Amino acid sequence: MKRRHTEVAAGILLRADGQMLLTSRPEGKPYALYWEFPGGKLEAGESVEQALRRELQEELGITIAAAHPWQVTEHDYPHALVRLHWCKVFDWQGELQMREGQRMAWQSWPPTVRPLLPGAFPVLQMLAQERGLPFDARALGAEGS
Repeated sequence: MKRRHTEVAAGILLRADGQMLLTSRPEGKPYALYWEFPGGKLEAGESVEQALRRELQEELGITIAAAHPWQVTEHDYPHALVRLHWCKVFDWQGELQMREGQRMAWQSWPPTVRPLLPGAFPVLQMLAQERGLPFDARALGAEGS
């Protein structure tokens, strides 16, 4: 039986200094305590930008300006087949609040937090290539790379 995709909006929050925001997954969720880009599932009838706007308000307490659609990737986790709609976000209002008990870290290249969520590796590689930087998945903790 074919698995259906879970559609996910993921935000790459980028500061003016080039650092990107990573957050940890809350306890009780699959891959708890793994680091990821913030975001979440699209609800029925939501666009990617609407979902990202809602998720970042719920999870981080911020209101984003424009969400710039960038890439779409897929990852097959044991618990879900996800299609990740990646958006870059350069502007937001409000102070970051970790409303789900997660941790946050602003990261330069290469990110130093571990473990990283497997679905983030393709976009990390694209970000490195875009910046003309080396990418070594093993050095970032990817298994089987």
